[in-house]
Amino acid sequence: MKRLLLAALPLTLVACATAPGGTPSTAANAPKLTHAVVVDKLDSPWDMAFLPNGTMFFTEKCLGLSVRQTSGAVNKLLGMKDAKGYATNANDLFCEGQAGMAGVAVDPNFASNRFIYVYSTSSLTAPGTNRVIRLKVNESMTAVSDRTDIVADIPYKPKASDHPFGGPGAHNGGRIRFSPGDGFLYVTTGDTHNGVVPQSPTLIGGKVLRIDRNGKAAPNNGAPAGFDPRVFTYGHRNPQGITFRPGTNQPFTSENGPWHSDEVTALVPGGNAGWDPRPNVGGRGACPDNYCGYSPNQMGAMDPKERAAFMPMTDTKTYPNAMRPAWNNEGLSQGMFGSTFLSGKQWKGWDGKMVVGYGGIGIHGTPVGNRLEILDISADGKSSVRSKVDLPMPAVRFRSVVQGPDGNLYVAADEGSISRLTPN
Repeated sequence: MKRLLLAALPLTLVACATAPGGTPSTAANAPKLTHAVVVDKLDSPWDMAFLPNGTMFFTEKCLGLSVRQTSGAVNKLLGMKDAKGYATNANDLFCEGQAGMAGVAVDPNFASNRFIYVYSTSSLTAPGTNRVIRLKVNESMTAVSDRTDIVADIPYKPKASDHPFGGPGAHNGGRIRFSPGDGFLYVTTGDTHNGVVPQSPTLIGGKVLRIDRNGKAAPNNGAPAGFDPRVFTYGHRNPQGITFRPGTNQPFTSENGPWHSDEVTALVPGGNAGWDPRPNVGGRGACPDNYCGYSPNQMGAMDPKERAAFMPMTDTKTYPNAMRPAWNNEGLSQGMFGSTFLSGKQWKGWDGKMVVGYGGIGIHGTPVGNRLEILDISADGKSSVRSKVDLPMPAVRFRSVVQGPDGNLYVAADEGSISRLTPN
């Protein structure tokens, strides 16, 4: 596997913005960044979560959960079946396609309960499910115990030889974050290439869940009558990021689109994100395998006139009250993954703005996107101005972006590293 070997290199960032109408402008007072690799020689790092002292838990999609202590030492805590060097292995956890061990979150009361949480694919229920697993970390940060699967019924896409789209594990969701406002755990789940899932009241794929540390529904989720009470929002395709705006703590998702329209969306309780890939919805007819998420064939040219005919990510014709995205990546899909709001005076003109990472794979297996962007999102959450961050470094697939307790930005690259970006 190709490794990313970058050591404390200064980065010159050129930031330019595009207003909603497409007019270029220059980002005001953008910081300059320096870069350092903090952990390398990893296998598809997917997410990070921090303790206040800088201790960092991180996941590798096909290996498991580890912790980097403030000394720099890394301890492997919970591995998948056959993963080497872990204190404990869970034989039911597995990696396939986009599925595996994904998000990680630290309990707000970690100092007293020592709980951490991971989102992982499991074989305990055939043909497989995604689960949110709670673990207890020992005092020496060398092992975990007391596994409790607080959510055990998140859909997973199994291998299906006759499915025309993607492979097993596709559209798997997997980001988990505690809100700094209400203290509840938010969980993003994918539609698994199943047309009925996003709008289903009982299947919890294509959703954002809002739960307590035991997996029970949080109060006031606002889902419509008949919905699983854990559902906070529904009608999602494949949300890969969730973050909370400083000051208001309103949640925002960042979501992969179907070769068009990656979206960042402000969430409201009970909101519908407007994704409905079922046949015979919105005037469409039958679709392959009853999944219209790529209808009509979007693998051809991406001319703006052709895009207008595509099934929309947010179908406001069918669902007039759907949550409108603040950003749709100018009608492109380039693998939008993790996102976070930057906070602190050290970020200068980016203080209070969202940073989002991209890392898509194109139609012929070539990287697309592979960048960071800054979004200045309006107060009402319905529009934004983008600033591009040009990093003079090899193209990498950004899987996660997290602001650490030191105020710096930490980024996970699928090529095999977790790095720190420091503003100056």
